[in-house]
Amino acid sequence: MLEAARAEFAITGYHGTSTEAIAARAGISQPYLFRLFGTKKKLFLACIERGFEVTLQAMSEASGSLHGEQALEAMGRAYMELLADRKMLLAQMQSYAACDDPEVREAVRRGFRRLYTFVEAQSGVKHARLARFFAKGMLINVIAAMDLSSSQAQWARQLIDGCREA
Repeated sequence: MLEAARAEFAITGYHGTSTEAIAARAGISQPYLFRLFGTKKKLFLACIERGFEVTLQAMSEASGSLHGEQALEAMGRAYMELLADRKMLLAQMQSYAACDDPEVREAVRRGFRRLYTFVEAQSGVKHARLARFFAKGMLINVIAAMDLSSSQAQWARQLIDGCREA
């Protein structure tokens, strides 16, 4: 159910996604969807929470007992693997875009806080380094959302190469 909802929200966002489309993709009736989640917003919030859980789990498994830069490197690689699922990336971007809603904003903040505190504890790096790690992750989100890896434009190649070097 969450996978079907995530796929629909990834395409058309919170406001543009119909519960009819989600139910159809999940192969269930719309009333059953509402019986499970109550509202479209609660379903969207559950998708946000699940997205952060998947990211946190991948980073935790990748970093294991590593610390410092090695931990950051392992977590960064794990995150890049998650972005291979375009629906995951776009659903994440849609959650940020829907932060005008206070409940959505709080869910995103809560998930991001959990992710931040995990990476901070696991890596043990200073706050400035941690900020650069997350900033690069956001830039990578934008690069992936624009599908710049398929571009031959010089500026796109330079940006991607710069991320690899940084």
